[in-house]
Amino acid sequence: MFSHRVPADHSANLLSALIERRRAHGQAMLDLTESNPTRCGFHYDERALLAALASPGALLYEPHPQGLASARSAVAGYYAEIGSPVDPESLFLTTGTSEAYTQVFKLLADPGDEILVPVPGYPLLDVLTSLEAVRLVPYRLVHDHATGWSIDRERLRASVSTRTRTIVVVSPNNPTGSYLKLGELEECSSLCRQFGCALIVDEVFSDYGRGSDPARVRTAAGNGECLTFTLNGFSKLVGLPQLKLGWIHVSGPRNLAAQARERLSFVTDAFLSVSSAVQHAAPAVFRLRDGLQAQINRRLEENGRTLEECLSGLPRCTVLDREGGWYAIVKIADERSDEDIAVRLLEKDGVLVHPGYFYDFPSGSFLVLSLLPPTESFREGSAKLAALLRSAGP
Repeated sequence: MFSHRVPADHSANLLSALIERRRAHGQAMLDLTESNPTRCGFHYDERALLAALASPGALLYEPHPQGLASARSAVAGYYAEIGSPVDPESLFLTTGTSEAYTQVFKLLADPGDEILVPVPGYPLLDVLTSLEAVRLVPYRLVHDHATGWSIDRERLRASVSTRTRTIVVVSPNNPTGSYLKLGELEECSSLCRQFGCALIVDEVFSDYGRGSDPARVRTAAGNGECLTFTLNGFSKLVGLPQLKLGWIHVSGPRNLAAQARERLSFVTDAFLSVSSAVQHAAPAVFRLRDGLQAQINRRLEENGRTLEECLSGLPRCTVLDREGGWYAIVKIADERSDEDIAVRLLEKDGVLVHPGYFYDFPSGSFLVLSLLPPTESFREGSAKLAALLRSAGP
């Protein structure tokens, strides 16, 4: 009776089942996976936000397949600020990047077509491709202690087939934090031209980079080498996931990009899903970006230093360098699986971290921690993680 797009088995994995049992028994947890900024103690200008959402213009319904011109102009203003001007007519507003993915998948792929996705990577893409009845094909990111994470270009090229419709890049990647580099963008664009497919670049964490690197792609918006869809939104950019505003920027060879915009308008016109109130609020919300991002970046740096301090002196542990994003990755030279370590930490100390297998890390034990939680909670949880690993012996 039911579609094969929706899995029949919804049973929880071992860690998720343990979380539910603890919650059911009222047992507290130090959640070092928390990635919702609205629950992490940041200060929001409530008066400015509420005033923006109370715009009288929201009472008038003015549907447009691409979103209100004023909101798209505000998005274009953001790109101008980061040095990559875009035409508002190349922007399409969505209710977040998850919807943006599904609309681009609808545009590009028929059922059974292939979508290339990086691993390690965020598991939501498994769900989105399944719901669109397209086949996810993974390509590997590889880690080098000297240079960090990068695309395995040979494996990427070998993964492309005649059924490939798009290559997805997440920059910075979630959870590795690695940015797309200029040479990798050239390689991806070349493959897309050769095989007649498109490039999707998810940039939701792009404003959270550490240091500078001339090889780093700040944004793929405006890439003219192949048909390119650049995704971003308010969830991470201004720490407001509940406003549900994302966007797609379309670029590429002129004729191909024009055809894509025309067809994408047909898709988006069938949904018209973005709230009028949010669209009218967009210009004011963008003005809050710098203040909120400054708070988040301070938290990321402070918690990152705390984790390094707590795990220093443990020869079996390495905190991998973070190029960007909100997450820290701990690599553990241990015979136990990362799930065993995460379960033991939650059972013994009430501290929640994610095992690397959630994100399809390669063989070995990896733990993934969000760097957003309040500093005192993060310090306490990190100290308990260190104590657990230290007690296990060499």
